[in-house]
Amino acid sequence: MSVLNWNILIAGKVLPQVSGLVLAVNVYDILLATLVVSAIGLLIGLFLGVASKKLEVPVDEKEAKVRELLPGANCGGCGYAGCDACAKAIAIGEAAADVCPVASSDVHVEIAEVMGSSVEASERQVAYVDCVGTCDKAKINSTYYGPKDCKLASGIGGNGSKACNYGCMGFGSCVKVCAFDAIHVVDGVAVVDKEKCTACGMCVAECPNNIIEMVPYKSKVFVACSSTDKGKDVKKVCSIGCIGCKLCEKACEYDAIHVNDNLAKIDYDKCTNCGACVKVCPVKVIQE
Repeated sequence: MSVLNWNILIAGKVLPQVSGLVLAVNVYDILLATLVVSAIGLLIGLFLGVASKKLEVPVDEKEAKVRELLPGANCGGCGYAGCDACAKAIAIGEAAADVCPVASSDVHVEIAEVMGSSVEASERQVAYVDCVGTCDKAKINSTYYGPKDCKLASGIGGNGSKACNYGCMGFGSCVKVCAFDAIHVVDGVAVVDKEKCTACGMCVAECPNNIIEMVPYKSKVFVACSSTDKGKDVKKVCSIGCIGCKLCEKACEYDAIHVNDNLAKIDYDKCTNCGACVKVCPVKVIQE
């Protein structure tokens, strides 16, 4: 088989012949192509840069600063869909500077400064479950076979298996909505870890019996009952429920506790944590 010989032409000069290979290369063509591609890339880059400036969505400087100060929990406790939405609401004046329940009072003050307003530093709040009707204290009147969810059980009627219609069902709906692992069901009753609680209020909103309230972090005295039934009826369903005897009311020197609708309630603005009410409570439902 004969061998084909070809000339390789580079920059218009004839080079030695190479058998079986054709290479037609022009250095000037390569340089031209490189310049054209570079020029196109430069033009596209300039176009994109100009377009990004023209189409740029302006960012509210206040909104950005507020967002930086928010804790980023995205718990929804403020009533908005996450911290971004909360920051926007604060920036446009739709929400107050202290709307975030997770942020500390110092952060509320900083947010207010960004907004050119002022807010008083408030005392830290935590959730507390007004019930101690554990399995050994609250009487059982039935065997419950329904869904293990407080709201669903409440919709069905009754209070799960417990005879008391006011107490904690113990199904843990509050536990499911807590993003901070601050509440757990212990022996049939939800209990809050005050050190983990951020006062987001999600458990308060979730409880169908409305037995979770926000109290000052420094508080040490609590009425652990929510029943408004008369004393004799309370005793039928729970050995530790409030019987409305008013001994606590008489013992308090600071007018910080009163019995209304058969249930003792503490005024935390007046309470000094002296413990006098705890000592006289016959059923020990007022606890420290």
